[in-house]
Amino acid sequence: MNNPVIITAALTGAGDTTGKSEFVPVTPAQIAESAVQAAEAGAAVVHIHVRNVDTGQGSREVSLYREVVERIKETGIDVVINLTAGMGGDLVIDQEDPLKPVDGTDLVNGLDRLPHVEELLPDICTLDCGSLNFGEGSQLYISTPDMLRAGAKRIQELGVKPELEIFDTGNLWFATKLIEEGLIDAPPLFQLCSGIPWGAPPNPGLLQAMVHMLPDGANWASFAIGRDQLRWVGLTAALGGHVRVGLEDNLYLSKGVKATNGQLVERAVTIVESMGGKVATPDEAREQLGLKTRR
Repeated sequence: MNNPVIITAALTGAGDTTGKSEFVPVTPAQIAESAVQAAEAGAAVVHIHVRNVDTGQGSREVSLYREVVERIKETGIDVVINLTAGMGGDLVIDQEDPLKPVDGTDLVNGLDRLPHVEELLPDICTLDCGSLNFGEGSQLYISTPDMLRAGAKRIQELGVKPELEIFDTGNLWFATKLIEEGLIDAPPLFQLCSGIPWGAPPNPGLLQAMVHMLPDGANWASFAIGRDQLRWVGLTAALGGHVRVGLEDNLYLSKGVKATNGQLVERAVTIVESMGGKVATPDEAREQLGLKTRR
């Protein structure tokens, strides 16, 4: 832990979690309030999804992202904004007729996943670096090489830092290819995602192997979901990475105790500091990640 550890708070995600915890923020006002609480607790970065305010399901609606970002900025809180650009990759297969449209499918091309990024120009946006079987059943997340190259090029043109979401080793292999092709500006930022069925399992040895695969000079972070989230903070920090916590990935502070985003960030701060590390401020995060200064 030679550099200060950047803590990212992933505030809400798009999963079916709103009925499982009353603390999962849904409306733009709730998401923005949760972002502020996370920043006050020590998060340098907030990672933002938005949800349909009536159904609680994940959304790609630009106006919702705009409202969340505006509300955060109006508070004057200093925090790095990271918007998801992963929505629009869901494909659900009908077993009898694989080409039949099925409820739950929301599949658009790589550029159509970026309108909110183009309008709002966040500090960071995500780029999910491969396709995978997404949990049980017949849902897939689709992110093809052609989609990724188009998305990476557009994000580069916008001057936004892509966070390269790595769900398995093949994703990491392809992300390094994007760097070699000049589609990702230095220094690259990787997010190593563990425990999401059926990507990389939450195995410490596998995480270490993936870290060894990273290109020289890369910034990296890692997270695991559910009960592995908080132990992953210590493991990641020990390996020299940055960390992510939040209700997108885990609803509990301890067994049976539901958490808020602020509480999960506070726990991450405690873990990092108890290991002798320092938690990064937003300005320190901007410097480490090579973020562009915006007015």
